[in-house]
Amino acid sequence: MKQARNSVDVDARIYQSIFDGVLNRRLTPGTKLPEPELCQLFGVGRAVVRRVLEKLAYDGIVELRPNKGAVIAEPTREETREIFEARRAVERALMELAVTRASGADIAALREQLAEEHDAMHRFDQPSWARLASGFHLAIGALAGNTILLDYLTELVSRCSLIVGVYEPKGNAPCEHDEHTAILDCMERRDTAGAVAHIDAHLRGLEARIETSRMPGEKSLGALLGLTGT
Repeated sequence: MKQARNSVDVDARIYQSIFDGVLNRRLTPGTKLPEPELCQLFGVGRAVVRRVLEKLAYDGIVELRPNKGAVIAEPTREETREIFEARRAVERALMELAVTRASGADIAALREQLAEEHDAMHRFDQPSWARLASGFHLAIGALAGNTILLDYLTELVSRCSLIVGVYEPKGNAPCEHDEHTAILDCMERRDTAGAVAHIDAHLRGLEARIETSRMPGEKSLGALLGLTGT
């Protein structure tokens, strides 16, 4: 039993490192994930690495290319449209539930999270900014109390982070802070219609800011995963 738990923990650690690399825009689309290097970085065998890469591929984060190995997925324009369309539908549903179920303490916690986001924005700390902006959406999703929809949102947020890494000009906000504030104001007033309208407009605005340029990463895989300095 203990060995099984350790195996799950190792898988989760590798998965989360790659997922966080995508979410924080360190791992850009097309970045190679060589199995030998991942084995060395995490101190595990190839069977473990392959299992995690297969899970990431199932979640749409990684592409497994025959005879070429794994790379961070590169979404097309059509996939981009479909992903944003799906995300708007899922977030509208989660927002309706979150507005009715969030407590006063939950709203206060979201206010604190927005304050951290605002601070990161003014420090020009892009990785923290991206993580907190995505985290705001996931935090609202968690308040809805529907784990199935939250799982869908988690996947869609990570895939949207990929798209932002491909198409959005460097230095832009992954989400506009003032728009997050407007969404939370509606939630605090229990204005479901307003919150849903704001989240829908917010996501449409994010999609509209996307461009067609991409800057490939040049750092080592260890640095992109946040495990080494270079």
